[in-house]
Amino acid sequence: MVHLAASLWVFCTLSAVVPGWTQQTPQPTSRSPGQSSSLKFRLAGYPRKHNEGRIEVFYNHEWGTICDDDFTMENAHILCRHLGFTEATGWTHSAKYGKGIGRIWLDNMICSGSEKSITDCKSRGWGNSDCTHEEDAGVVCKDERLPGYVEPNTIETEQRQLEEIRLRPVIASAKNRLPINEGILEIKYRDTWEQVCDVAWTQKNSHVVCGMLGFPSEKKYNRNFYKSSPNKDPKMKNLKPNNRLYLDRQKPSFRLHSVKCSGTEVHLSLCPFEFYKLNSSAACQDGSPVVVSCTLGSVFAAQNAAQTAIKKKKVVQQQQREEIVRLKGGSRPGEGRVEVLKNGQWGTVCDDRWDLQAASVVCRELGFGSAKEALTGARMGQGMGAIHMNEVRCTGNEKSLLDCRYKNITEEDCKHSEDAAVKCNSPYMGYERTIRLAGGRSQHEGRVEVLWEPHGEERWGFICGEGWGTKEAAVVCQQLGLGFVSSALQETWYWEASNVTEMTMSGVRCSGTEMSLQQCSRHKAISCKNTGNRHAAGVICSETASDLVLHAPLVQETAYIEDRPLHMLYCAAEENCLSSSARHANWPYGHRRLLRFSSQIHNNGRADFRPKAGRHSWVWHECHGHYHSMDIFTHYDLLTPNGTKVADGHKASFCLEDTECQELVSKRYECANFGEQGITVGCWDLYRHDIDCQWIDITDVKPGNYILQVAINPNFEVAESDFTNNAMKCNCKYDGHRIWIHNCHIGDALSEEANKRFEQYRGQLNNQIL
Repeated sequence: MVHLAASLWVFCTLSAVVPGWTQQTPQPTSRSPGQSSSLKFRLAGYPRKHNEGRIEVFYNHEWGTICDDDFTMENAHILCRHLGFTEATGWTHSAKYGKGIGRIWLDNMICSGSEKSITDCKSRGWGNSDCTHEEDAGVVCKDERLPGYVEPNTIETEQRQLEEIRLRPVIASAKNRLPINEGILEIKYRDTWEQVCDVAWTQKNSHVVCGMLGFPSEKKYNRNFYKSSPNKDPKMKNLKPNNRLYLDRQKPSFRLHSVKCSGTEVHLSLCPFEFYKLNSSAACQDGSPVVVSCTLGSVFAAQNAAQTAIKKKKVVQQQQREEIVRLKGGSRPGEGRVEVLKNGQWGTVCDDRWDLQAASVVCRELGFGSAKEALTGARMGQGMGAIHMNEVRCTGNEKSLLDCRYKNITEEDCKHSEDAAVKCNSPYMGYERTIRLAGGRSQHEGRVEVLWEPHGEERWGFICGEGWGTKEAAVVCQQLGLGFVSSALQETWYWEASNVTEMTMSGVRCSGTEMSLQQCSRHKAISCKNTGNRHAAGVICSETASDLVLHAPLVQETAYIEDRPLHMLYCAAEENCLSSSARHANWPYGHRRLLRFSSQIHNNGRADFRPKAGRHSWVWHECHGHYHSMDIFTHYDLLTPNGTKVADGHKASFCLEDTECQELVSKRYECANFGEQGITVGCWDLYRHDIDCQWIDITDVKPGNYILQVAINPNFEVAESDFTNNAMKCNCKYDGHRIWIHNCHIGDALSEEANKRFEQYRGQLNNQIL
């Protein structure tokens, strides 16, 4: 019995010409007959972050390290690109991340930095080294992925590996139905798929397998259907040949046996198991191939077209139950910043001692599989408000993250720069097979084309660009696994695309939460003014996106009423910052009553917030002496408790710039001298209460109880990773002379019950607000 070490790895495959042996002096490597045509790379060791570690190479069916002799930054750049990162920021020597095991594949490696592969670099030759593992080299890569890089769904172990597993359905109709959640378990060994012996196989083993494949748990299945021979069970004699599985129909090839998982492992490689020797005649005697059946998570069960009506009803009931854990800021289902609900308020989790066990509890609780990665350092953006949990310790058996042991937070313990996040295993749904991008300069952009089947024949068609917006484009980018939307394009005439000439969709409207464009609403019949492909919808996708959040407490702290003379409001009137009744005022006499407050807008995302329009199209306003890079950057509304608008205002982007930044973050945007506008990640833009248009004109508002609402980027002009936190609401009482603002909060910061209480608020009877 072999128990594999629980060291986790990041690895990448390189399809390239694999070198053979070279002379002692550094020479370019060349291909040798019989060698593998694939290299793999991974980061290993401890302690380390996801983008750093001991560099290891898989060559000739064996993992090995690289010696630090003659190692340079150029070497590190090439290796980091192999791992899917854009470049290296450093390298290490003398086995900083611990000593490796096995072969030392490369020594005296010399790269210029321009090579596309390490096979183009010089070295002493594969396996020719005078080093020990005390000289193992490491790399530190920039935490930025190459465009189009897809993270592998594999966790490696130091001594042995199970690169890939799958469930092979035996029913013909099930092979075309996704996701596949039941079938014979197979593991990939070199270039073939082989089976696992079911002798002593347990439900705990199945639990681990289901987690790897993106399912939250295992379930029972019809064992009689998978019996290997009707002679072993009299009940099988009554089944028709097509309805039972015979081993003699396709003789199994067993590779694995004696698997003994505890059920908390995130990968089968972390369980004790044994390999069969090749061509073993005694493989799995008295046994059969392992069969695994998994439970669909609620997210994917709701999307599964094969669900029965009863099952669909059950799913809807499950979705109505309020969750106490959620993920925010991710570009794909099953990834994001972890937030938990406590005392009616959502808050984040500190990353101290955050690990795969805790992350897997979160993933399974939300209907996904086990965790693929436990992320630290606010890798999915920073949250706002409370931090509810610290030093979370889970065994892996908990039903909810709140069942794990943890410490409460003090202000000194953690900051939002330490927010924990996860990437979960998700079942393969095949959504990307029905959509593609054509004509772009890279695979991250292009004209959107969808697959449809008129009269049973598969054909590609394009989408009408009229009304095509950020939310629709976001669904496309997510469906293709390309991250977030950067731009939604209504014309794509400048891209030479495919020969597709038929329009298949128009009037597409998405909420932004759909898993595929086909789930969005659209016209039943094509209705588009411009039916040519010059006006087809297109997208540009990005691995990162900004995320603007308003600092709600500051609004509450700074709100007040001012009666401002009309002769001081000419510029404001020019920019439509007053209510419509101001047009009929006796200018310049009289005044307007203004509700004023400060707005502090943070960029908590992973990319800078930049205006959609370039500097060439910014509008100069002579009166205020500045450029508008966005006509409407914020909406200010005063609403009755039933949602009727009684007063409103809007704020153009007078100047998007970095007013202040977090520690160690430098300002990048400044409006002076026609400078670039934007908000850097980790910085905020402050609009003080005493500048023009930073108000709502309430001259015509009667005394009463109202809701103050502020919405950032209200028209979704600029793509963000999360639009649900762009609105802020407050309760307010106005008695005709004074105003009280309280209960200010971001739109998604409260529980459903707390939100209902806020919406059903009857108003204050006096000014004693607690």
